[in-house]
Amino acid sequence: MTMSGRARSTTEQPLSPGRLGDPDRVLRTDPRADPRMVAALAEFRFDEAPRPAPVTAESPLAEIHEFIAASEPGYEDLFAAWLADLPPIENVTRRTEVIEGVDGNDITLYVHEPEGASGPLPCVYNIHGGAMVLLGATGALATRWRDELCGVGMVVVGVEFRNGGGKLGNHPFPAGLNDCMSGLQWTFNNKAALRISTIVVSGESGGGNLTLAVTQKAKRDGRLEQIDGAYAMCPYIYGAWANKTKELPSLYENDDYFLNCSTMGALAVAYDPGHENDRNPLCWPYFAEAPDLQGLPPHVISVNELDPLRDEGLKYYETLMAAGVSVYSRTVNGTCHAGEMIFRKVIPEVSAATIRDIKGFSDSL
Repeated sequence: MTMSGRARSTTEQPLSPGRLGDPDRVLRTDPRADPRMVAALAEFRFDEAPRPAPVTAESPLAEIHEFIAASEPGYEDLFAAWLADLPPIENVTRRTEVIEGVDGNDITLYVHEPEGASGPLPCVYNIHGGAMVLLGATGALATRWRDELCGVGMVVVGVEFRNGGGKLGNHPFPAGLNDCMSGLQWTFNNKAALRISTIVVSGESGGGNLTLAVTQKAKRDGRLEQIDGAYAMCPYIYGAWANKTKELPSLYENDDYFLNCSTMGALAVAYDPGHENDRNPLCWPYFAEAPDLQGLPPHVISVNELDPLRDEGLKYYETLMAAGVSVYSRTVNGTCHAGEMIFRKVIPEVSAATIRDIKGFSDSL
């Protein structure tokens, strides 16, 4: 007697990906992970599940602030190590501008311009990552990314906004968003002096959150003419990671893959300590509805396959489509959160593909 099917071998991979199929899975044992990225992660033991953080979303705010302040220098050093020894980007001129924000505070803008360019050129208004509560525009990761974008023929303006914690804190929502809006206004007002044709707002992780929030706020404020497009990378937009939802399977599938949902839940408290904005789409853009997004300029939502945040970005993409916004999404396979930025040295073609896509999107507007 013959059988039309066959029993599944115990050596086959689980049908469900990541930790959905195997709760003990870690990045180094996930067959989807780029082995070059895994090797780089392994140097600092990030190829395995991280140790639990000493704080959760239930911890006192002061303890969360202490954790952020203690962790921030280590993350900056880590990114610098992963980017060490890369050749410099040539033919880039760098300068700073200090402006006054809407709240009366000073804001530093980092302007990168291609040498010898006649213009007008597209501009990327860049908002760095760090969960809106740590890291800065002067770190190795943010600086290198601005150089990379400038190196393919774009003007880049990076904004140093107030964070919810760390050396640029403690300034909860909406301080960082206000600073980003002020920097955007300056960039728009100086289009002629900067010799730029269009402005694309772009950032990764927390910068992806602020990219989407800036674009929504520009609509509310009647300032959409300042933004020609938005390019959000691995956007950190849900906020409620301490209470994972099955509507976002990647929170289970990829938890502990470089990022940990419990820790993200604690960081979210530093951004909105009183939970007054849990469903405010300017604080957590995931909760925007189609009417909030109607009439927005073209968008790109870029996510990483092995990122806990992947599905919240894709859900936002679906809401943009429902609102009739011109949008496309892309998934960077084999990579963890912001992998194409962080691991520029070991997966250069993956990084270059995202740079090309940002440039192509900017040129298309």
